[in-house]
Amino acid sequence: MPMPPLPDLAALSLADIARLAEENKLPPVDKWNPTHCGDSEMRIARDGTWFHQGSPIGRPAMVRLFSTILRREPDGGYVLVTPVEKLDIQVEDAPFQAVEMKAEGQGASAKLAFRLNTGDLVTAGADHPLRFAAGEDGPRPYLHVRGGLEALVARPVYYELATLALAGDDQPPGVWSNGTFFALESA
Repeated sequence: MPMPPLPDLAALSLADIARLAEENKLPPVDKWNPTHCGDSEMRIARDGTWFHQGSPIGRPAMVRLFSTILRREPDGGYVLVTPVEKLDIQVEDAPFQAVEMKAEGQGASAKLAFRLNTGDLVTAGADHPLRFAAGEDGPRPYLHVRGGLEALVARPVYYELATLALAGDDQPPGVWSNGTFFALESA
């Protein structure tokens, strides 16, 4: 059965985005504790590309499916988990990329929604905070997705965030979403 097409983020209201995110039920990977079975021979590159045995996975539906069974372990590692098996997966930076953003409102009443490279929709706020880490190539913004999994905010989307932050009066510069303020300063 083919996966439904991704909706156009620009055409959705933030209420629509919140509803779609709520409808996207994920497997209860946090409740599954199978025996570790080995290595999946999969890797997620820094740019969000998924690889299997060194070759990129070319089917977006497969990447979306695998992303639903991805879990971060207490030791910081990543695994693909089902009720009966657990396999390691290498993640070079963050397992997801925030590739598109939609902003509504201004100041403390603003809301920021992001589309991930997997098609998932996440609205920044207290449950999904933004953080900014220092990197050799400048600030590296991340969005908490779920269960310790983060999305690296793609550079063009970061520039949109920076433009919003610099247009505001907040000191230090930052952005608001769902009543939570996120300073653009690196932690």
